Amino acid sequence: MKLIIDIGNTYSKIAVIENKKVLNFLKIKDIQLKDIELFVKNKNIDAAIISSVVFHSENITAFIKDKCFVIELNKETPIPISNLYKTPDSLGKDRLAAAVGAYSLFPEDNVLIIDAGTCIKYDFKSCLNEYLGGAISPGLKMRLKSLHDFTAKLPLCTPIKINKLIGSTTEESILSGIINGTIAEIDGIIEQYKKHFKPLKIILSGGDANYFDKRLKNSIFAVSNIVLLGLNEILDYNAK
Repeated sequence: MKLIIDIGNTYSKIAVIENKKVLNFLKIKDIQLKDIELFVKNKNIDAAIISSVVFHSENITAFIKDKCFVIELNKETPIPISNLYKTPDSLGKDRLAAAVGAYSLFPEDNVLIIDAGTCIKYDFKSCLNEYLGGAISPGLKMRLKSLHDFTAKLPLCTPIKINKLIGSTTEESILSGIINGTIAEIDGIIEQYKKHFKPLKIILSGGDANYFDKRLKNSIFAVSNIVLLGLNEILDYNAK
């Protein structure tokens, strides 16, 4: 069994994977060593990988290293695809792991990965298994917060599923603008990629994917944990 730890901006995800199947999964804010200790209790962990886009306690790394073989993902870590990003120092580990996850599912295809979380990240893996980069835009909560913070009277709204074009209240108007605008953005970016890369597979992932998956014009593959799948693939690649 392998332990996969993905420490993100808002949430951290922990998974135990065996034969590419997720056996146990935990999503948590402000991850602590005690959370890891409880999660791996009575589990026979053979290897682990840690990916973090924020600072995390060294105690977590030390605890896992004492139990098994561990990889801490960085720009020097060998991966099974070519990374052609021009500024690897500033590349989010989650973005690269998502591209590797796309490779694990569709090794012979052009793939656009859309990870809808704190930010909406667009990442592209070519049919030659090259990571080229992509785009980053604000996520739903970030867009809603900016409307509230940069105006005098607009309320801070919580994201909810809404399928209205014309909002009949201020809250509905904000949600209509943000959600419909984001859907239009995603569909528009997909169409641009489709003009350049044919055929193209599209993966939608992330905590906010459920706001879009049923409303996009384009056919997608919903993969809830593409980053974890990619981290598992990287761990396998380095454990050989």
